[in-house]
Amino acid sequence: MLAAEPTWTVERVERLKSRFEAGLSCRDIANDIGVSRNAVIGKLSRLNLTREKSGDARRVARTDAPKGHRPRTLRRQMLLKLCGEPQPDADDEPIHNGHCCSLLELNDERCRWPISTPGAEDFCFCGNRPVEGLPYCAGHTRLAYRPGSRQRVPRG
Repeated sequence: MLAAEPTWTVERVERLKSRFEAGLSCRDIANDIGVSRNAVIGKLSRLNLTREKSGDARRVARTDAPKGHRPRTLRRQMLLKLCGEPQPDADDEPIHNGHCCSLLELNDERCRWPISTPGAEDFCFCGNRPVEGLPYCAGHTRLAYRPGSRQRVPRG
């Protein structure tokens, strides 16, 4: 049985080091040496070779926006429309459901937040006046569009 040639010969390691010091990308080094990009990244990691983080292309692309600026997501836009800047105690404020309605009474002028369990005798919708452009009243919008409210479902 023939023994497989080692991927990282002394010559390849020296070429890797010289190309890395010259500033070539991992993809260019891989093409030059004849190994995969992941093999280059792994070997650089094992050799503890790192580059200083400075003006790379990804960072340059992000400098168009002001410092600290992130594009606003739809959920964030709705939250800002509702209550301006987030307020930490907003979740504690009670929601008054004095205008409950059935499915047949539901329209654009009523909050669509379900109250109770569908099929239960006391099931209804909130019915309060919704925030303009949203399906829920101010209180239920806080619940529906709460930042970080998504729960991750474990995959099995």
